[in-house]
Amino acid sequence: MTTPPDAATWTALADPHRRAMLGLLRQRPRAVGELVDALELSQPSTSKHLRVLREAGLVRVRAQAQRRVYEVDPEPLVALDAWLAPYRRLWSDSLDALGRRLDGTAVEDPAHEPSEDTP
Repeated sequence: MTTPPDAATWTALADPHRRAMLGLLRQRPRAVGELVDALELSQPSTSKHLRVLREAGLVRVRAQAQRRVYEVDPEPLVALDAWLAPYRRLWSDSLDALGRRLDGTAVEDPAHEPSEDTP
């Protein structure tokens, strides 16, 4: 059984601005200024969100000259994905069963059968 994500991960992912940051960083590493511009947030607000993501282990930072460049650290997301896998299977199995049930109902329901008068 996989270990559930810690509270810091859930807290970090709960905020829509931080999820938007992760979406941008998923595309490529970005400097803080790029995130400020893309998300239309203030620099201090952006830095606070990045600190939460960094403390949760979801992003890494590296210095590049005078800039700080952030990138996604996939390891915690892989762990989260592994933890969610049984729940996805549960939903998938339930939806498959519902689909089979609906398919069976449609065949058995005479109101859905074409009439003999239909060309």
